[in-house]
Amino acid sequence: MDEDFTEPRFAARGSAYVYVLPCRDEDLLKIGFSREPLQRFRTLHRRFFEFFDLDRGLLIEVDRVSQARRVERLFLTTWAEHSAPAPLAVPMAAAGHTEWYRGIAGEVTPLAHQLAQREGLTLHEPLRPWLAAQLMQRADALYDWSERMLGQAQAERLYLGQSGPTEQALLDTLNLCDCLALPLARLLPASVQAWYRYGPHRSLYPV
Repeated sequence: MDEDFTEPRFAARGSAYVYVLPCRDEDLLKIGFSREPLQRFRTLHRRFFEFFDLDRGLLIEVDRVSQARRVERLFLTTWAEHSAPAPLAVPMAAAGHTEWYRGIAGEVTPLAHQLAQREGLTLHEPLRPWLAAQLMQRADALYDWSERMLGQAQAERLYLGQSGPTEQALLDTLNLCDCLALPLARLLPASVQAWYRYGPHRSLYPV
């Protein structure tokens, strides 16, 4: 159930996506392909919603993987000379250390719009509303999942004497939902709401 909420499987299994993720604090962006973008974003950075600028990010949605690969290749070859090293914050295990580009932020969105209009593709831009919609599709799972995770996190803190991985995973998910303006007051048990606002973690992740 944990993965059912934090890394949802989309109903449209045939869909594929080309994503553009600009970094929030520098002129650097990641271009890539994924069948499940939310899961992919999490592998690039645990708190991707802070690391990347969701208001400048975008997705191009297509019906076939081969079509997504073609669109991705067009983007990569168009700006091949602007290739840049990946940020140190991206873990090696994410296999995300290629296809980073610097100095093209002002060119990517116009090309995406042109391509979507010419070929009849679906463009999700900016990225934030698409992410919010995907999470709301799984919102019914959040209530029980968060309550169970809170119990595990509290036991973990009692045993370790500090924050552990369960607490961090719960906080990351709730911070993401908060960032996307999901109605947490309706989606969470009262115990989770109280912990989220006033728990011992608040000095690390203020909300």
